[in-house]
Amino acid sequence: MNFPIDAVREKFPALSLTDKGRRRIYLDNPAGTQVPQAVADAVSRCLLTTNANLGGFFETTIAAQQIVDDAHAAMADFLGAASPQEIIIGANMTTLTYHMSRTLGCTMKPGDEIILTRMDHEGNVSPWLQLAEDLGLVVRWLPFDQQSWQIEEAALATLLTDRTRLVALNYASNLTGSINRVKALTRIAKQAGALVYVDAVQFAPHGLIDVRDIGCDFLICSAYKFFGPHMGILWGRLDVIDALKPHKCRCSSDALPERFELGTPQIELLAGLTAAVGHFEGLGKAAGERGSRRQKIAKAFEVSTAYENPLAQRLIDCLSDISGLIIHGITDPALVGERVPTVSFTVDGIVPETIVRQMNAENIFLWSGHNYAWEIVHQLGIPAEHGVVRIGIAHYNTAAEIDETLESVRRVIAMLRQERF
Repeated sequence: MNFPIDAVREKFPALSLTDKGRRRIYLDNPAGTQVPQAVADAVSRCLLTTNANLGGFFETTIAAQQIVDDAHAAMADFLGAASPQEIIIGANMTTLTYHMSRTLGCTMKPGDEIILTRMDHEGNVSPWLQLAEDLGLVVRWLPFDQQSWQIEEAALATLLTDRTRLVALNYASNLTGSINRVKALTRIAKQAGALVYVDAVQFAPHGLIDVRDIGCDFLICSAYKFFGPHMGILWGRLDVIDALKPHKCRCSSDALPERFELGTPQIELLAGLTAAVGHFEGLGKAAGERGSRRQKIAKAFEVSTAYENPLAQRLIDCLSDISGLIIHGITDPALVGERVPTVSFTVDGIVPETIVRQMNAENIFLWSGHNYAWEIVHQLGIPAEHGVVRIGIAHYNTAAEIDETLESVRRVIAMLRQERF
């Protein structure tokens, strides 16, 4: 089917906003996407009609509990979980990872080993580094291959020992866009007896996640990267999390997932989270899927990926034609399915921020910097204080926006080089 881009864009009020008559082009999506009207409506409706704490017997508290339950069920379908009990929802990915790292640390002892990658966002690095410092753990570093732009299975296998307790992996890079073969990497790590913690923040907006098929123990993502509110979602395999005892208040519930969800939940945001999953469900239904919510979500990713990938490849191909511009990531059209549509580049002799400032002034929204991909820029030898220019496509972007962005990149680089455009 032809992707219904006009119908999709109509669902996002922010896409029609202008500033002094100038349109906006949102290509800052790896840092956070815009939200459909349905998400904002769900948040507002919760605050206005079901605003109560949990655990009582009156109408609003009963309704609030249903919102909480619905959000966990929606995310179980989104991630392919066996049960809503496996879904832990909190403030954001980094906070949840710090919380889980401290919980897992109670099962570790000095001399135990953890493996971290040079490809991960800092939110899946610093919590484990600091845990290692606190407990006297050994950290082993897993680089990514600068030819494939992925973590290679052989490289992981060489680092695993009988002391390895955990491997923290990246599903897709927020800088290079590369997608790792997490299922194969997980299988190798599990054969060595290690737990596997997968950061899927950048993959979740662009591809179907199936935690049971991957075989990992934990997987985390962020709702505001897939058209939802600002919150993080951690899936934990039931037998693993059921054996863990997190730090919590003495009188709070010991049930799952409640014992991992500290304090009063952000109930209005949970309402928005369910609506964000509903966006994918609706897209799948519009594409002809009449099955379960999970099947509709799968169909949504099928059609959105088929729409996004050509846009990403057009962006890559045209950027590649600019003299002195280096794309840090997969550029081969035959391998476009092995990356998400996040494209980062540098230009010889030009500081990335100077490009981005000029393009932001044209109301083209994108980022420069290391974007918390701290280990990546260091492995690539890119000055961390400068980083890269990062352009990230979502399925509400259009071919016309990509063409206008490319024209801006060429014009800005020419201007900074004082060349005739």
